[in-house]
Amino acid sequence: MSAASGLPAIEFRQVDILFGRDQTGALRLLDNGADRARILDETDVVLGAAGVSLRVEPGEICVLMGLSGSGKSTILRAVNGLNEVARGEVLVSHEGRPVDVAHCDARTLRALRTHTVSMVFQQFGLLPWRTVRENAGLGLELQGVSPAERRRVVDEKLAMVGLGAWGDKYAHELSGGMQQRVGLARAFATDAPILLMDEPFSALDPLIRTKLQDELLDLQKTLRKTILFVSHDLDEAMKLGNRIAIMQDGRIVQAGSAEDILLSPATPYVAEFVRHVNPLNVLRGAALMRPAHAIRREGGELLLDDAGRVRLAVDESDRPTAVRIDGGAARLGRAGAEDGAIAGTCDVVVAPVDLRLRAAIALKRQTNHPILLVDDLGRLAGLCDDDEIYRGLLQRAGGA
Repeated sequence: MSAASGLPAIEFRQVDILFGRDQTGALRLLDNGADRARILDETDVVLGAAGVSLRVEPGEICVLMGLSGSGKSTILRAVNGLNEVARGEVLVSHEGRPVDVAHCDARTLRALRTHTVSMVFQQFGLLPWRTVRENAGLGLELQGVSPAERRRVVDEKLAMVGLGAWGDKYAHELSGGMQQRVGLARAFATDAPILLMDEPFSALDPLIRTKLQDELLDLQKTLRKTILFVSHDLDEAMKLGNRIAIMQDGRIVQAGSAEDILLSPATPYVAEFVRHVNPLNVLRGAALMRPAHAIRREGGELLLDDAGRVRLAVDESDRPTAVRIDGGAARLGRAGAEDGAIAGTCDVVVAPVDLRLRAAIALKRQTNHPILLVDDLGRLAGLCDDDEIYRGLLQRAGGA
């Protein structure tokens, strides 16, 4: 489904997943409020997931986060039917309609696995007797794509992940990071709109892991896949996820943006989870800024500092047009959201509203004046100055 349809790419509706024979007895205990330990003790059934409800929108990266055994991989594997659902619905957008993976027929499930949902595994999942090109083309081979077309698509995807010269090599000839790139190329080759990624980078050393995270984000800007990503690393989750769902004992205890979770943890468990997260890499301008409506105005201009020395003129749509400092003309400069770099010199910086806190601090080192934050249409959204930066850091410190 397209984002324009307003329908999710994946939706879990009150999903329970159990492992064991006496599932009827386990569900009865679950409905009566029994916890995991009691259900296991009385029925010998493992509670994998309980009452999970979650929407994953088209084109977003949603990270399932939690400690080992929290249920995140259990939920992920329900999307392509690898784990059976005891109760509830797992709806997946397939050929323009929602399909309940928990109750669809075998033919539909095969089609969904072949064309709609692709998976990237933690341990790469490469076949050692096949070349890199043959591994990357496995999904296309299962789809019945001709050898010539298969080679064309695979070579394109291998080039995309930086392995264009490695098609004839075997897995043992590649480093761990390169093997994981083959897994990514294989997932991309099928053109499946939904990717399931089960801790794909956890087996890699930290430097390679960080590099692949960056590469995935760069690829996502172009590919716009819907990605359900499992991680036990909160820094990774907050770096990659548009939204994060934190799981505990088979339940989702909080879902939201990285900023929501960092600034407003819903439970002591979540608060403990985020205690040591570096806010510089998570908080963005929207969570820090003084909103445009709260900025003082005088004589048709906005006063950007307490003394009224720095004044901003905006047009009828609230787009910044000119800035004055002590009555004289000043220069507006533009900056990106991520790195805090400015082209040339300026007096007042204009930056996107999703400016990272780390970038805001870097910008403040280059100019002593406030940072103007604008939305996608270039309209003034708010102001980020020393007070806003300090308030964001102190709010985080207070919450910790």
